[in-house]
Amino acid sequence: MEIGKYLERINYSGALEPDLQLLKNLQKNHLLNIPFENLDIHYHTPIKLNIDQFYDKIIRKNRGGFCYELNGLFYELLCSLGFRVKQVSARVYSKENKYSPEYDHLTIIVTIDDTEYLTDVGFGEFIFEPLELEFGKIQNDEKGHFLIDTYENGYLRVSKLENEIASPEFIFKNEARELEAFEEMCEYHQTDPRSHFMQKRLISLPTENGRITISGDLLKIKEKNVITEKVLRNEKDFEKELWDKFRISFEKSIAEN
Repeated sequence: MEIGKYLERINYSGALEPDLQLLKNLQKNHLLNIPFENLDIHYHTPIKLNIDQFYDKIIRKNRGGFCYELNGLFYELLCSLGFRVKQVSARVYSKENKYSPEYDHLTIIVTIDDTEYLTDVGFGEFIFEPLELEFGKIQNDEKGHFLIDTYENGYLRVSKLENEIASPEFIFKNEARELEAFEEMCEYHQTDPRSHFMQKRLISLPTENGRITISGDLLKIKEKNVITEKVLRNEKDFEKELWDKFRISFEKSIAEN
């Protein structure tokens, strides 16, 4: 992995001292420049848990990915820069099923000066900056107000506060996991019709003031409190917006293989 190419991809050129400020800068720059997307699943391109493949796809081919790819590669970057870091398994909350199985989401814990922080660049609409693992403290982020507290059976719970009501995002145990441990769930999300990633193609990228998303055949642009939508009528429309909004070209990607 070429660190310089990675930093260029996320448009970061500052100091590289492994401290909290660098972690904040890297996380936000990563989110603003590399989209969350599941397009390989819908184009029947297998996603393998391999760091070299993550790097080739995300950095060299200017693509995005989902949590295993994005956080898996970000973990390697943080390790290379000298951070104390571990990958952990998270179970995502939904109203229908409450919490998903273990290894449904890969997230990251970084230790800086004996303080632990949750950092994540692969959970879609989430935090812009790391969250300190301080229980019961409301933490303010550009993307909202968040709370980490203890949950049952040794889990920690991350929630977003909306109108003073805590809505769970996911739960996790603060235990280091190897990337290979996520293989079964990675395969599930690519092949099982029950996986939400199988339902429709998705690509999404936050901006300083909003978010740009293609979900199925709908392009949605949010700028502050203004939302505009456009129905993509065919594959040509989709490919045009994919390039215009995300600078992704599958034709270019294939040619580089």
